Amino acid sequence: MIEKIYPRDQMKHFLLIDVIAIVYLCYFVLSTRSDLGLLGSLMSLSLFLVSFYIALWHRNIYLLAAVLSGLGTIAVLSIFIDPNLLMFGFIFAELLGRSKSKWQIGVGTAGIVLMHALVARWGVNDFYAKYMMHLPIIIIQILLPSILYIRARAASLQGQLDSANEQLEQYALQEERHRIARDLHDTLGQTLTMIKLKSELAARWVDKDPVQAKEELKDIMDSSRIALKQVRELVSEMKFISLTSELAHSRKLLHTAGIELEIVEQRTPPLLSSVEETMMALSVREAITNTIKHSQAQHCTIQLQMIDNRYTISITDDGVGLSHKEGGNGILSMKERMQALNGTLTVECSPDGGTAVTMMLPLHQLRKESTAT
Repeated sequence: MIEKIYPRDQMKHFLLIDVIAIVYLCYFVLSTRSDLGLLGSLMSLSLFLVSFYIALWHRNIYLLAAVLSGLGTIAVLSIFIDPNLLMFGFIFAELLGRSKSKWQIGVGTAGIVLMHALVARWGVNDFYAKYMMHLPIIIIQILLPSILYIRARAASLQGQLDSANEQLEQYALQEERHRIARDLHDTLGQTLTMIKLKSELAARWVDKDPVQAKEELKDIMDSSRIALKQVRELVSEMKFISLTSELAHSRKLLHTAGIELEIVEQRTPPLLSSVEETMMALSVREAITNTIKHSQAQHCTIQLQMIDNRYTISITDDGVGLSHKEGGNGILSMKERMQALNGTLTVECSPDGGTAVTMMLPLHQLRKESTAT
């Protein structure tokens, strides 16, 4: 029910402040005798509340009209009751800062200046003795809409930039997949077809002509060596990222962000293929990036261990936990990388607070070649 009265996205930061301010204003106006009388005070407060409600829910021309109406109401109350009521101009100055139009910000700011000018002219007898004490408040109210507009604009542009970077990362990942699939089809496809045909010939000749069958088997061995070489070339063309170097880089980034990192490694890590290690390193990078951007954590732990023949990397922090910001393309990218390796990725709330990201890689994939081969 309250969501229909007050916007949900503003409840956390503004609801309590607005309620306190409105209750105090109503009490002060109704408990103070003035030339407005009770009826005039009630009408002024009603206009104030209507203006506030309209400005609260709109970002277009209705917002500007409501702000100007509210500022005018505050000016009337300040002139007839108490100039200190100009403090409530902050309410409409803040609402004006949510406008999406520069010219509306300009007109509304002019309305703030006019409000103070009217009260200075008709509401204060000794201007220099009383009103000049409010000069810092006047300046802040005048600047506040522009500051809020600039901050919202910067946040919007940063959001667009983050979205564009995530889209580029997705595009690069898809292009890399397409390249690998294309190269596998163009290079390995023909070789594997040859192996299949030679195997069928060897099966036919094994009883009729063993010598010819041996020749076919030799060709199969040669083709297998060619296929192995082609796989090595495809893997070597990928940009390899060392998991060890990525962990060291993560430590530096977290230290710069003021987050303490603890790396717990229970045993020597298994040999991973270049593809596996690169994918795991990229997933760690994305998880650490999310920790820095969203977690507000002070401590982060990266644990590397073997669980049931699965290489597991767990990244936990003591931050604010999961939020809608952390459910975007970054998490999707990590899941896609792990799925490509037949692994799994889970993102959940940590038992002690914060977020826990767990990557599990089954150890039955292709392994990184040893120096012996």
